[in-house]
Amino acid sequence: MFSDIQQTLENAIHSVLTAQGVTPLPLKWAPVPFAGEWGISTSFFHIAAEEARAGRASGKPVPLRAQELAETVRNRLGRLPGISRLEAVKGYLNFYFEANTYARRVVEAVLTAGPNYGRGAPKGERVMVEYAQPNTHHSFHIGHYRNAILGEVLARLLEFAGFETIRASYPGDIGLGVITTIWAYDKFYKGQEPEGIHERGQFLLKIYAEATALLEEKENETPEEAARRQQYNTERREMYRKWDAGDPYVRQLWQTTREWSLEELRDILRMLDIRIDVWFFESEMDGPAKAIVEELIAKGIADDERPNGGPVIVRIDEKLGLKKETYRTNVILRSDGTTLYLTKDLALAKIKFEQYHVDRSIYVVDVRQSMHLQQAFAILRLWGFPQAEKCYHLGYGFVSLPEGAMSARRGRVVLFKDVVDEAVRRVLAVESEKSPQMSDEERRQVAEQIGLGALAYSMLSVDNNKDIVFDLDAALSLEGRTGPYLQNAHVRANSILKKARAAGLALPLESLPALEYELTRHEIDLIEQLARFPQVVEQAANEYRPLVMASYAYDLAEAFHSFYHAVPVLQAEQSHLRDARLQLVIAAKQVLANALRLLDIQAPEVM
Repeated sequence: MFSDIQQTLENAIHSVLTAQGVTPLPLKWAPVPFAGEWGISTSFFHIAAEEARAGRASGKPVPLRAQELAETVRNRLGRLPGISRLEAVKGYLNFYFEANTYARRVVEAVLTAGPNYGRGAPKGERVMVEYAQPNTHHSFHIGHYRNAILGEVLARLLEFAGFETIRASYPGDIGLGVITTIWAYDKFYKGQEPEGIHERGQFLLKIYAEATALLEEKENETPEEAARRQQYNTERREMYRKWDAGDPYVRQLWQTTREWSLEELRDILRMLDIRIDVWFFESEMDGPAKAIVEELIAKGIADDERPNGGPVIVRIDEKLGLKKETYRTNVILRSDGTTLYLTKDLALAKIKFEQYHVDRSIYVVDVRQSMHLQQAFAILRLWGFPQAEKCYHLGYGFVSLPEGAMSARRGRVVLFKDVVDEAVRRVLAVESEKSPQMSDEERRQVAEQIGLGALAYSMLSVDNNKDIVFDLDAALSLEGRTGPYLQNAHVRANSILKKARAAGLALPLESLPALEYELTRHEIDLIEQLARFPQVVEQAANEYRPLVMASYAYDLAEAFHSFYHAVPVLQAEQSHLRDARLQLVIAAKQVLANALRLLDIQAPEVM
């Protein structure tokens, strides 16, 4: 449904209601399921209910009054341009469009707007999406990738829907895990530096796994082994103390190895076409976090129990006046004066709100952190930040393998770079047989587009709250809900247009042919999907649900594949049919490209 038509209808309805002495209220619109004609519907129940609350219903039940209003509006609106008929049914008013006029308008809207078809009007709100933030001193694995692709697609959806969008990353660059890797590197691998960006990241992951094994207590441990393990733990804690004290040697070692991880991260983000606007680091939040603790104590939000040897705490439920335990009591400063993740998240939120003036803050973080973030948002509300009401946690489930869960501590992870390389290798093997005419460079480019598209859709086509068992064979399939299936629809549209140009047709055509013929069911389904795109953009952005766009993209691709197999385009019996269908193909290709771009999936011209 187009917003200008909807607004015109709403204005006309409000005029009728006002003339009848009825106070108009904003209307909610929904499409009428296609049954031979397109339509849109609105309800009058909320207006009837408001009249009942105000004592103006004359004792009529709300459903009866809603139907009365619908009939009154229907009778007084009269003939409307482009509307074939009106229907008042059970409190709803249905508007039906002239099918060919509607179809032409959909195609015309797509061709006119092109890459901007579906783009929302500016919302006047600034949103920061925080994602792509693995801990440093590890290597980027497939679980990190799920975080990155969810965050990037959400950012693209919000931006396209009309929100001013800032992409932020907050890597955990300090903590016991980071110190463990630095300690083990310094003790056992000092001076070694593998060549290659990804090799260095993988080297750090190997060291972390080995160090974790050395530091963990084992069954049937000998006294000598126990003593050595305790010594290692003492050394590790001492290194952490030195880092905290600013020891130059430890800080330099930390900076050097941290940069290895960040180089790998930046290269993977480049590969994924992700451009981070703002980088925050956990190591930068400690000082601001301690200052916030003092502010919260001064405001009476936090209770300081340090004089009695305790920590600084916030009794969230008590401060919010909640009788049922919801957020519990939180420590924001340990008795030894050290901060926690929660304290640093408060410091980060303050920076987002005060320095970047964000109205909404979206955290793409795994589901294990749900309670932690809800507690942080609650403290922000107590603190008095109005933006806290629009903080949102986009949680996501774990990515595991058919053989079981991943564990960085055990060194049992699937590295993202390895998965990408294997996906590209498999696609190249197929492309070499299918498309021998391609140059090596073109074949490589297509293989990378298909491989990355397969990985992206495998993560986006599953609800973010659900766990994923990653299967590369299934992800690369050309059948079913896969990235290559979507990309193939775009390729097929392109192939029709390529043949049209080869036949001497100049595309796009100068004017849109009239759709004055009986549309086939496949054309109707395809037009229906094209018309839905702007609404889907708004829904996916407003609900913070990339899955909404992923599911729509599949529906659109399926509709085009069905059209491709069933409806003759270049072989149409008459030239006006051919031209109209060519324009429909151009429109379909454009919307497929728009949807794929929002999903961070490239739209290849050939496969």
